[in-house]
Amino acid sequence: MDKLNGITVFVQVAESRSFVATGRALGVSASAVGKSIARMEQKLGARLFHRNTRSINLTAEGAMFLERCRRILNELEAAEQELFMTSESPKGRLRVSMPQVGNVMFVQLARFMERFPEIQLDLEFTDRLVDVIEEGFDAVIRTGVLNDSRLMARRLGDFDFHIIGAPAYFERFGVPSNLEQLSEHHCLHYKLAFSGKLERWPFRGVAASVEPKIPVTMVCNNIEMLIHAALMGQGLACVPEFAVRKDLEEGRLRSIMAPQLERTLQMQVVWPSSRFLTPKLRAFIDFICEEGL
Repeated sequence: MDKLNGITVFVQVAESRSFVATGRALGVSASAVGKSIARMEQKLGARLFHRNTRSINLTAEGAMFLERCRRILNELEAAEQELFMTSESPKGRLRVSMPQVGNVMFVQLARFMERFPEIQLDLEFTDRLVDVIEEGFDAVIRTGVLNDSRLMARRLGDFDFHIIGAPAYFERFGVPSNLEQLSEHHCLHYKLAFSGKLERWPFRGVAASVEPKIPVTMVCNNIEMLIHAALMGQGLACVPEFAVRKDLEEGRLRSIMAPQLERTLQMQVVWPSSRFLTPKLRAFIDFICEEGL
């Protein structure tokens, strides 16, 4: 049990990068956390963290040890869940990463919380490409095709891209009908978090290696800000349909040139591969797939 407690403390420190936060989460003092880490380092004969007054970071040995420790804790949780699978109701902390446009799922998430009140959702909204396993997420909502054998996935849906603008913008500047006319308009661009490049507007007949000549009026790495700017009549943006569905339905935004766009965005829920799903994770995956976006 002492070893398991030490591993739990180590993993918590590795994830929070703070003795104080770890102590608060585990109900012990920061000093006790520090002593636990020191005992573990002494026993292993290796330094697990680089520490100074401002930061705590894993050493190379610590990063390698962390992967093993997470597996141990995951196996322990899996064993406990397997023993009580038939009688256990979905409950406990569920850590989920979602794209910043995950606000379109607020209604579904609220329904999930009503249906499973014993599950505590821990949501992180980011457009950064997170590492599901290394960062300790139970599930991730992400776009694109799965190419990691350590992960499982279920598709939530495929969504087309739309060029959108506010009615007030079109009244002021007119409605472009082709790529040439678009070059005379204010265009709002999304910057990809992982590469810093601008999201490509996917026009038919334009090779993937060729960048369409589209003006750059504004660039940001937050799609909610991009949509807000469009709603305020500041220009046109190219975004996935699910992110602006309600605004389109209620007339706050208008979609143009749809037949000229060809890209489809695949959205899926992803989770670490395992022999079985914990009740809380199974409940989340089944619910979110049934509800859709």
